[in-house]
Amino acid sequence: MPVGRVKTNKKKIINDPVYGFIKISFEGLFDLIEHSYFQRLRRIKQLGLTYFVYPGATHTRFQHALGSFHLMGMAIQVLRSKGVEITTDEEEAALSAILLHDIGHGPFSHALEESIVPGIHHEALSLLFMHALNKEFKGRLDTAIQIFTGQYPKQFLHQLITGQLDMDRLDYLKRDSFFTGVTEGVIGSDRIVRMLNVVNDQLVVDHKGIYSIEKFLIARRLMYWQVYLHKAVLSSEMLLLKLLQRARKLAGEGVELFCTPSLRHFLYRTVSRNEFFGGEKGGKNPELSETVIGNLEKYAGLDDNDIMASAKVWADHPDHVLSTLCKKLKNRDLSRIEIRTEPFPDEYIKAIRQSVRQNYGLQDEDIGYLVHADTISNYAYSSEDEQIQILYHDGTLRDITTASDMLDLAVLSKTVRKYFLYYPKDVLV
Repeated sequence: MPVGRVKTNKKKIINDPVYGFIKISFEGLFDLIEHSYFQRLRRIKQLGLTYFVYPGATHTRFQHALGSFHLMGMAIQVLRSKGVEITTDEEEAALSAILLHDIGHGPFSHALEESIVPGIHHEALSLLFMHALNKEFKGRLDTAIQIFTGQYPKQFLHQLITGQLDMDRLDYLKRDSFFTGVTEGVIGSDRIVRMLNVVNDQLVVDHKGIYSIEKFLIARRLMYWQVYLHKAVLSSEMLLLKLLQRARKLAGEGVELFCTPSLRHFLYRTVSRNEFFGGEKGGKNPELSETVIGNLEKYAGLDDNDIMASAKVWADHPDHVLSTLCKKLKNRDLSRIEIRTEPFPDEYIKAIRQSVRQNYGLQDEDIGYLVHADTISNYAYSSEDEQIQILYHDGTLRDITTASDMLDLAVLSKTVRKYFLYYPKDVLV
């Protein structure tokens, strides 16, 4: 070791408000956490603008990633204790994959999904980040990437990252309920993890955990309608989306807007999928050219602060529509959201548009920034994806929807679709 250079202790312990102490057991994992790509997640809120409704919901993607990482470590130890073979290298790879599973999220997480970079989902960007980190760390993430993409022989490791009972869902339900204070979302994540098992390379649940799974599915449904799709949350995120759409339109017309350098890069031009992934359609084996890395670095410079700082400045912009939207965001002047089980009559929407035209002095082509009709949908359990299987003492397996003797869980697999109409509260119809 060179003189004067002190070796850093990379096996740290992090104190988490949800789980307590989280142990970083591999030095390579500490290197990933310390990387600027991962540290960026500290500046991205897990639930977007949900703190406009639930003031405590200011937790970040950084916290969620660490929580999912903690549950993954626990799951691996549980499965090993039940005779499932998981090597040390596979353990580190699975922990790396879950740690980085959300690294591709943009500002305000799902609120601006596919808006900063149109047509590109955060999971594809997460994979691109993983490839870039793998190149930087000289192939250390090869196995992690295989697990993340489902190409590794042990499929149950992939299911722990992406599945109907993955560590991502187990953490975000417990963490989001903790920080919002919505107790209906509280789940027994520890017990669920301890009930996990593997049969024929598929993740299953020991039958003693069936009630915890029932609670998990019900909690997921309640959290979606009470938190994630809450009317005021929907209104705030729609405002943010419309604001960014207006800014992009003005930028396309050559109007000068205040922007951070990273935001300007994506606002004043549309970065294509080919530019991001080097021409490879699926993004599973991107060509890490200078152009790809350059776009990724710009994206890595984006977080919630870029959007909020710009919106504060745009509130005084001469464009009437942009300034109106930004003032509403800055002052939490949220629009009304009406939700129905059937589509809104055309005449009703027309009357609201007419009222907005008069109240706000807008042209017909600009009314859509303040009036918007769309749908929201949710299901707690997908009967089409890999099912949650319950394992009995005799070795038989049953899907949770037929194994449950308490509730008709098949109802939870039905997609519930609702129609909503977004318009300013001061509009009278």
